[in-house]
This record gives sequence, C-alpha cells and structure tokens, in this order.
Amino acid sequence: MERGFYTIMAAQFFSSLADNALLVIAIALLTDLHAPAFLTPMLKFVFVLFYVILAPYVGAFADSMAKGRVMFISNLIKIVGCALLFFAVHQYFALGAYAIVGLGAAAYSPAKYGILTELLPPEKLVIANGWIEGLTVASIVLGTVFGGLLITPAISSVLLSFDFPFIDIGLLDTPIAVALLLVAVCYMIAATFNLFIPNTGIDHRILRKNPSFLIHEFAHCVKLLWTDKLGQISLAVTTLFWGAGATLQFIVLKWADIALGFPLNEAAQLQGVVALGIALGAVLAAKLITLRDSVKVIPLGIAMGLVVMIMITVRDLWIAIVLLILIGSLAGFFVVPMNALLQHRGHILMGAGHSIAVQNFNENLSILAMISLYALLIMLDVHIYVVIALFGLFVAVTMILIHKWHLFNQSKQDSLHMIGMHKIH
Repeated sequence: MERGFYTIMAAQFFSSLADNALLVIAIALLTDLHAPAFLTPMLKFVFVLFYVILAPYVGAFADSMAKGRVMFISNLIKIVGCALLFFAVHQYFALGAYAIVGLGAAAYSPAKYGILTELLPPEKLVIANGWIEGLTVASIVLGTVFGGLLITPAISSVLLSFDFPFIDIGLLDTPIAVALLLVAVCYMIAATFNLFIPNTGIDHRILRKNPSFLIHEFAHCVKLLWTDKLGQISLAVTTLFWGAGATLQFIVLKWADIALGFPLNEAAQLQGVVALGIALGAVLAAKLITLRDSVKVIPLGIAMGLVVMIMITVRDLWIAIVLLILIGSLAGFFVVPMNALLQHRGHILMGAGHSIAVQNFNENLSILAMISLYALLIMLDVHIYVVIALFGLFVAVTMILIHKWHLFNQSKQDSLHMIGMHKIH
C-alpha cells in the first residue's frame, strides 16, 4: 500500500471513534433532557439529513481541492457541532447541534472514500476497503465502548475530579460536558492527521459552480449508476445495508434493555460487538474475495436478515454476543466487496467524489426512511420483538429480490467483464 494510505487510516480511525462515542453521549444527553423515546433514533435522522440535502454539492466540493484538505475542513465542522452540544438545554437544540456534526460528516465522506480510487489501482480496492472498513469498525467498537464508559457513573465521577489546566468554568461540571470535551479532542487528532494526507496530483478544477448545474449534473450521475448493470446491484445492496445497519444500532439498544436488562452504557457495548463482527467479516472478505468475485457474496445478505430474527429467542448474554458477532460478520463479508465494486464502477463512470456523493445520497435516504419507520413503530409502542421480526424479514426478502435482479441482468448480457477495467481519460 502507498504510505499515504496509512495516514488516511489513522485520520479515519480517530474521526470515526469520535462519531460513535458522540452518538452514545448524545443519547445520554437526550435522556437527561427527558426527551421522549422516539427522539432517540431521530439523532441518526438529523445526522444523515445533510448527506441527502447536500448530495449534489458535497461531491463537487470533494473534487474541488485536495482530499486531505476537504477532510480537515470537515473535521473542523464536527468540532463546532460538538461544541454546540455543550450549550444544549433543550432536546431540539441538542438535535440541531448534532445535525451540525452530521454536516461535517456529509462533507467528509466523499473525500474519505474518493481518495482511495485516486491513490490506489482497481485491483487493490477490495483490500483497501477491507482495511478501511475493518479499522472503521474497530473505531465503532472502541467508540461505542468509549462513549459508554464516559457516561458510566463510576468513570464520570473520576473524570469530574480532575483539574483541567486553565479551565475552571461551569461547563465542565457535568459528566456529559467532560465527555464532550474528550470527544472534541479526538476530532482534533483526526484533523491533525488530515494535514499530512498526500496530494495525489489529480486535477481538482471544477468546471461549473452554478448550483442548478450541480443539481443537474448530480441527477445525471445518479442515473448513470442506477442504469449501470453492476452499479445498480452494488448500489442497491449498500443502500439496504446502511439503512438496515443504522436501524440495527437502535434495535440493539432497545433489545438489550428488554431481553437482557442492560442500561444504556452496557447496551452501547453490545453495539460494539456487532461492529466487531463486521470488522471480522470485512477482513475475511479482503483476504478471500476479489473484485471480480464481489457479486457472489449477495446471498450472505439474505442469511443476515434471517439470522437477525433469532434475536427474539435470546435471553443469555454469551449467546447474544455470539449471535451479534455472527450478524456483524455476515454484514461485513457481503458489504465490503459490494462497496469496492460500487466505488470501482463509480470511478469509471464519473469522478471519485461525485460517485461517493451519489452513494451517500442513496444510502442515507435509506437511513432516513428506515429510521423514520423505526421511530414511528416505537412511538406507536410496537413491541421490540415484533420490530425485530419485521426488520429481519424485510432485509432477507429485499436481498432475495436484489439477487434475482442480478441474475436477470446476467441472463440478458454478461456484465462481469467490466470489472477491473480502467478509466479512459
């Protein structure tokens, strides 16, 4: 791998670590503010909102300058959002501040993935994605555990006993405030690594800056990916995966409370167990699956949906851990090759930043829809076991339909020969 790849990995690790710790802390903040239960999943809704709203523009932004600089600016925006959470005295102010963090994440994502296609040849994309996703999931594991520990009374009391140099203000008189400060430090570390990401030498001039043109161009890019025989399948899979994955985060929290009697700080660690499984699946996929064989992993998505429904029967912690690792492993093993294939086709059809922006638009539109549906079910007081059954069935059936779609495409014309081709300039 190129030397700059490891700098990208370090920056991604600390930024993702902070993102995931912040989600747990934001949930705890809403609890402190006595917010209704259905507002908890709405944190994810507001976080991804800018991914959808700004989708026509963030791709162009990512392609307008060196990717490391884009990532640096994005982390600064996340720090601003984190700082605003210090002043959240109302549940909707907290949601608004968390949305600012989502704005930074929306600008960050096209650069994070887009630079891989600029830095590495196509044959290394699955391996690179395996490492990036594996490290990202490691940061999810550590981030959720880190966030859970920061809101644990025993840990927070110790943190509150420290004297911070030159800081003697009321803002740090609560466990949430100290936790937010430490998360902001993680964002600062990530921003520092961003400064050392190499410039790949790609021409970053944007030909047109007119907003209406960018919307038209983005719509064209969306059409290109959805009409490409390989792009549409990989985009459909990743769109489903991220919508389902975001919903599963909150399902695990609710299920851990009902089935295992876990409070938030312990339930957050079970989220990390799922992420650990995803990391395992991602690393295995990087070792065992080539870009050309990426479409062969689609049936594992069907299996994941069916396995999720077994959660209804689990009451023992160790069985729960094994099951959650299995769910995560299936998810990681099938999404990493699909993600690499999507990046490859997007890079061939359009600029790296544009293709990732299209991917983010579709995936986060899925998150908005599935999170909204989950919040509605919680608001209607539907039992979590019914929610889990519906969720698992939906994932399995949708993946079956996608698999049949791919087989139909192949029956009309073999499209696998397009995998591995290089972009013609």
